[in-house]
Amino acid sequence: MQRLTDKILILDFGSQVTQLIARRVREAGVYCELHPFDMAEADIRAFKPKGIILSGSHASVIDADTARAPQIVFELGVPVLGICYGMQTMAAQLGGKVESGLVREFGYAEVRARDHSTLFKGIQDRTNAAGHGLLDVWMSHGDKVVALPPGFKVIASNDTTPLAAMADESRHFYAVQFHPEVSHTPLGKEVLRNFLFNICECKGDWTSKQFIAEEVEKIR
Repeated sequence: MQRLTDKILILDFGSQVTQLIARRVREAGVYCELHPFDMAEADIRAFKPKGIILSGSHASVIDADTARAPQIVFELGVPVLGICYGMQTMAAQLGGKVESGLVREFGYAEVRARDHSTLFKGIQDRTNAAGHGLLDVWMSHGDKVVALPPGFKVIASNDTTPLAAMADESRHFYAVQFHPEVSHTPLGKEVLRNFLFNICECKGDWTSKQFIAEEVEKIR
């Protein structure tokens, strides 16, 4: 039986909806595992992920003692998607700047998806009068990225959060300030699918039935 080769690693920073990320990935037919943010470097290497997702968190990146992604995440050469806190720690660790926002965003927001990045390719809820693609999303953050890390560009924005999403497409690093995994972001599944299939190049042929069969074979 063919072993799994398409595996997504999700590092959990403590968001209440991290499990939803795993659910969306598996619904797309891609195997994933959820592990604590401080997963050992050797274990990350051994997992051999096709891509890595950094979850959200209730914590603040600005606090010196809060969680950070293992540095190996940015050195493996695989695509990385940061979500909410995941975006903020990605920015902070790669040379950007995060500050406490004057206005906390919690709930519905509309963002303009800019620059036609791979992450948002073919995705929009509507267009504005100028023909720019707009997305309905769910925000939940106080801190925000205020300066991009070197090599990154803005790929989504609105008046409250000018840096609502960012990307370094040469390294396949992407991050969004909103939550694509929740139902309140109507096209969030499509955003995740773009990451899984167009960026990580997963096949999407995994099923829970296949996983059970492989585990039974291991036991035998």
